[in-house]
Amino acid sequence: MDHRATPARDNELGAFLRSRRAAVDPHRAGMPDDGRLRRVPGLRREELAQLAHVSVDYVVRLEQGRTRRVSRSVLDALADALQLAPDEREYLLTVADVAPVAAVRRPGRPAVAPCLRQLLDTMPGIPAVVLNRRMDVLAWNRGSAALLTDFGALHRDERNLIRLTFLDDHFRALYADWSRAARECVAVLRMEAGRTPHDPELNALAGELGVRDPDFRTWWAGHQVRGRRQLTKTCLHPVVGALSLDVQQFSVDTHPDQQLVAYTAEPDSPSHEALRVLLQWSAADTGRRDDRSTSSESLQPGLVRRIR
Repeated sequence: MDHRATPARDNELGAFLRSRRAAVDPHRAGMPDDGRLRRVPGLRREELAQLAHVSVDYVVRLEQGRTRRVSRSVLDALADALQLAPDEREYLLTVADVAPVAAVRRPGRPAVAPCLRQLLDTMPGIPAVVLNRRMDVLAWNRGSAALLTDFGALHRDERNLIRLTFLDDHFRALYADWSRAARECVAVLRMEAGRTPHDPELNALAGELGVRDPDFRTWWAGHQVRGRRQLTKTCLHPVVGALSLDVQQFSVDTHPDQQLVAYTAEPDSPSHEALRVLLQWSAADTGRRDDRSTSSESLQPGLVRRIR
């Protein structure tokens, strides 16, 4: 695996501070124009130090990875100086050593509880999936297969929404605004990478996408982060056309690393009707395929017995 596309995990704090410092407009931050030529965008190190009321040497040591243990008060001051959004502030606290290191999460994909699978199956009118923190698709219902892709036809390692977004042409074409959706995926994955820096599957996913897709490599290096929240996305489905869908995300109390994600449309809207038609079409298509399978079995009983 080529890891050159991803920042060194042992200096994530420094890389994040540098990227956010470069994104701050010095004038909006209240820094006067001293007439000196700015060789790089954003705040200078001494300006960040001044705004955060710390020494320049301390900022240098943080960015170079020579200091990692930071007090909460200093982190808050840095976050204020860098004008961090709430998700970015949370990420800063996550990658800095401000608390004992959390236990390393066990790799692999935990099983989905039978009751959760049953819930999926009893939601015929709502496409839904169960995801883990890496956005691996752990379980799905017929509606989500009709809306997104036939997850059952994919290899287990390919059932990942971020991987599909970047590497699968069919999945990519579903987004009316692919660039925006893809950036959101990268920001969510970057947030999770900060929370679970030793997750081997997450690091492998980021490494693979960084090597295979230049957009992912660029956006990952930008250190934009975002927590999970309710979204509205427009899909361009090959069967029913455009659908504007709310993406609802629910935590699973018994499995904190999992979440139930459901796709719904506003009642009585064109998207609601299009979704209804899509699900009816999917059910009818499934019935036709089942009929053909049954017909084949009745015509070739000897072959079926041998396969069984």
